[in-house]
Amino acid sequence: MESFDAKNMQSPPLKCYKYLLGTQIMLRIMATAFTLASTWIILTSKQTVTVFGIEMDARYSYSPIFKFFAFANIIGCAFSVMSLFLFSVLGHKGLEPKNYFYMFLHDLIAMALLLAGCAAATAVGYVGKYGEMHSGWMPICDHVSKFCHKVTNSVMLSYFAVLFYLCLTIISANQSRQIQV
Repeated sequence: MESFDAKNMQSPPLKCYKYLLGTQIMLRIMATAFTLASTWIILTSKQTVTVFGIEMDARYSYSPIFKFFAFANIIGCAFSVMSLFLFSVLGHKGLEPKNYFYMFLHDLIAMALLLAGCAAATAVGYVGKYGEMHSGWMPICDHVSKFCHKVTNSVMLSYFAVLFYLCLTIISANQSRQIQV
């Protein structure tokens, strides 16, 4: 009877570890998918229209902010793939708390980079949609609506990836606090 109780006492931590590992892998896969989709959408966003006899071309590559956004998503996707590889290698052996600290730093950097790209793209998108009358910037989304919708979808997907990385950062921070000095 005593061996049965001892077996039940050891099982919950292992089960909890498996759930935690599964959750992290799922969140990393979702972050990879969302950053990859966001990158694909922003890289393929372009539209050419004629306004008052003038041909106007809208592409992500014309704006340094959208270039930064695209590269931030590419790096975020690469970070996600790299962390998935690390989890597949280290996950079977069990991660030590000090390794969770490194994952915390990794997730925090990825989240900060993605958030910076999203914030910059959101600011430019807002000016593109509503303009800035005090500076004399007119809204352009009335003319290139297809381009603006693609950029909006890309930014929205990237914000979801930021949320996934926020959850991963919280999980990694919680696990790394068990470090023994």
